[in-house]
Amino acid sequence: MKFLALIRKTLNGYFYVLRVLATGLMGLMIIPVTLQIVSRYTGLIPRYIWTEEAARFCFIWIILLGATIAVREGTHFEVDVLPTPQTSRGEAVMRLVVYLFMLLFTMVFVLNGYDYALFGYNQTSELTGINMVFIHGIYLLAGISWLLFLGERILMAFAALRGDKEALAYLREDHHVAR
Repeated sequence: MKFLALIRKTLNGYFYVLRVLATGLMGLMIIPVTLQIVSRYTGLIPRYIWTEEAARFCFIWIILLGATIAVREGTHFEVDVLPTPQTSRGEAVMRLVVYLFMLLFTMVFVLNGYDYALFGYNQTSELTGINMVFIHGIYLLAGISWLLFLGERILMAFAALRGDKEALAYLREDHHVAR
């Protein structure tokens, strides 16, 4: 269990960095959007072309960081098709099934995200001059982050299968699961 505690502590630090980055990007996105609004409805400043692209890039990062944060917090969207398990062992098995399906989707992002990042490495944004690997690479970063957070959840589900009450309580913290 010490190994799991070490993993959770490390992932807690990484999760904190992701939340700070998402919050910072939300604040940063306010600047180009405000410039767009002020230039469009007043004649105080000229219309800058780069603002739309900068806002779009921030938005892409915010969406994928938000999805990553949701995977860690267990607040991602999930559809319950099967009945809710009545036992804690059944609940752990159900969580494992859900996590394995999420893992399949994650692997699509990891494998294709790498190629997409390489594709972006050879391109530069026309308006902002940013190397597109910083935009395309977020798909790979999101996939790897999902993989890490799902790995933690899978380890917790296996611990819950072995009867660990703390692991079961962690799995039950998922806000999206109907009770």
